[in-house]
Amino acid sequence: MGILDSVIGMLGDKTSGSSSSNALVEQIGAMIASSGSGGGLGGLMQSFDRAGLGHVISSWVGTGQNLPISPDQLKQVLGQGKIAQIAGSLGLQPDQVAGQLSQLLPHLVDRITPNGKLPESDIAHTDIAGALAGILGQSKTS
Repeated sequence: MGILDSVIGMLGDKTSGSSSSNALVEQIGAMIASSGSGGGLGGLMQSFDRAGLGHVISSWVGTGQNLPISPDQLKQVLGQGKIAQIAGSLGLQPDQVAGQLSQLLPHLVDRITPNGKLPESDIAHTDIAGALAGILGQSKTS
């Protein structure tokens, strides 16, 4: 089962407050939600810059077309440790996580930056869960 399948299953039951759903939102949210200096979406953008891929995440924030990212590029940005941590929490293999996140993150970042710029206020985990639900709603109808 991939991350998108996990998200579909878990967010379908998000009102029950299941711990697995909360764990998934926490994992993704920790990468994107604003959490002080050096963290959140700004910190993620810095990680992309350091990996020489700042133009990729900037395309996700901007209003134009989103550039793709490969699983290997995402591993380079996030690091093997972060990928392994997420994989372990979901009971998946790291390569599965990198592959699914490479598909999910561009849409998620694009969705939480609808005006083509970083939000001025903190991004809440509930905003991320809502954005994930919106992405999944689009993918089910496509």
